[in-house]
Amino acid sequence: MPKTDNNSLLSQIDTIARGLSETFSPFCEVVVHDLKNPEHAILSIHNNLSGREPGQPATELGLARIASPEFPSIIANYSNQFADGRPVKSTSIGIKDDEGKYVAALCLNVDMTLFRGMQSALARFTETADSPIKEHIDPGSNEVIRQRIDDFAAKCATTARALKPEDRKRLIQQLRKDGLLNVRKSMDTVAQHLGVSRATAYLYARQSAQAGE
Repeated sequence: MPKTDNNSLLSQIDTIARGLSETFSPFCEVVVHDLKNPEHAILSIHNNLSGREPGQPATELGLARIASPEFPSIIANYSNQFADGRPVKSTSIGIKDDEGKYVAALCLNVDMTLFRGMQSALARFTETADSPIKEHIDPGSNEVIRQRIDDFAAKCATTARALKPEDRKRLIQQLRKDGLLNVRKSMDTVAQHLGVSRATAYLYARQSAQAGE
């Protein structure tokens, strides 16, 4: 690849890197590597979290890419760490020239410190203990209904309140098939959990019943 073309490619990659770093700031460092110059591979670092500087050499992963065009173009979400021990989730993307040789890499390093702290806090907060006395403050199977709705939404890669109308109809049809709409005030629970009015929930129920006939 001519030097001018290589510089143009690196410039475009650097623009992408800057946009990614601004999107995921302050948690993600984005690094552009010039693999044509392994001794000074780091071209730029956006949202610098690792303390490295432009001009530093390629990492072991970068050298492996330079050595073999067969090296995977994407290695995503692998465990890493900064020099001070902070845990990192990294993704490395290799970029090839027209001849199929690696000439650059775009790397994302996410500082997991805050997220792991949040994860620990949430785990502690949601932790429950066994009790010798069983108490049911939610009569009937309304909690089961809410869980079924959440499970259905998760399979649609969304949340209960973000379900599309057609998905809501399919959900209610499934709840009816499972006998959960026979539970006292079941439609109130469905409406509340979906974030719709009671009238809308009943409309979905009628439409799903007609569709199932």
